[in-house]
Amino acid sequence: MDRVDPDGPHTVKELLSEIKDISELMVDAAYAAVFFSDIDLAREVARLEERMFDHLRDLRKLSILAARSPEDAEHMAGVLELASAVEKIGDAAEDIARVVSSGLGIIDDLRQDLRHADEIVTRIKVREGAPAIGQSLRDLAMPTEIGMWVLATRRDRDWDLFPGPDYIVSEGDVLLVKGPEDGINLARELMGAPSLPEPPEEDLPEVVLSDLERAVDLLVEMKNSAEVAVGLAYSALLFNDQALAAQVANLEARSDAVHDELESWVLRSAQEARNPDDLRGLIRLAHASEMIFDSAREMTRMVEAGEELHPVIAAALVESDEVGYETVVGAGSQADGRSIAELSVETETGMFILAVQRGRRWTYRPKPSFVLRAGDRVVAIGPDDGGEELDALVGAQRELAEA
Repeated sequence: MDRVDPDGPHTVKELLSEIKDISELMVDAAYAAVFFSDIDLAREVARLEERMFDHLRDLRKLSILAARSPEDAEHMAGVLELASAVEKIGDAAEDIARVVSSGLGIIDDLRQDLRHADEIVTRIKVREGAPAIGQSLRDLAMPTEIGMWVLATRRDRDWDLFPGPDYIVSEGDVLLVKGPEDGINLARELMGAPSLPEPPEEDLPEVVLSDLERAVDLLVEMKNSAEVAVGLAYSALLFNDQALAAQVANLEARSDAVHDELESWVLRSAQEARNPDDLRGLIRLAHASEMIFDSAREMTRMVEAGEELHPVIAAALVESDEVGYETVVGAGSQADGRSIAELSVETETGMFILAVQRGRRWTYRPKPSFVLRAGDRVVAIGPDDGGEELDALVGAQRELAEA
């Protein structure tokens, strides 16, 4: 395999930071590839896994070289344990994407409902003469104009994970963007790409699968919870927070029940499906998703046990393109009593809310209609400079709280 860009990360901290970003992007893109049967997006997941493999190899070499004493070796063992867990997340994401590339897929009856289930990730290649060519992401203002966010770009073999506002779009760039389904064709128009065709209407006898809505709910819960588990695991490491680690454990325990229920649904529905083989993709998806939950739990075991983390781990997560952040909604603030949609949290701050804790109750991936209340603990991910903006939006009195 070819070496990654020689100008890429060279320190343990830099490698950990980029590996974290790659793993989160792979999970998002893998589920989207399956839900939308997007073979091109599935191939991007495979390319990201190649990059992660190279970084993990370099990370292991540097970790071994850095261990000059028993104490160093003990600290670096934690780094290697984290690397192993993240590698499993990447492998699981690639397995999910392979549901598409291997032709297993998901039956059309399910896919039509999944298309409208959530914000999605899609792949767009910039074509000749596109309106976006030569413009920066700041100039295009895609989040505010069309509700779409650029997660990463690829120029030839060079990736830019979470590109900044000064990134200039060029012909041939491949963009991975995220947003609502109705924003996809608007983004494609900006990049000179043709609109996505409507799904063909096949002249097949109607088959109504029993409890189809429940299967859709299970798949969406599995996808959302897996993405949250990974984000919370990184946040638990960053803050060395046992409460967040406990929530990862809760999600992992819940995933077992979802996995079992989905497998039972597949077995019941096999007799009703036009082609029972079409259901095999769901079994692969459930198994790979369970690997993500298990790996996220593995990442947080040191935090659960109260073990001292190597400083390089927290430093790497702080310097990541997308960092974990937590804040508290202030009484009488702009956010108190208003929904996430009304506050336009993502547009105003660039931060995505992973979870909200109210008392002892947690809400994961809260919907846009979720209303924040004073005292809510908000866990979010986003750009480093988005944390202060989120504090301002929710009226957090951080200086007073830290005094």
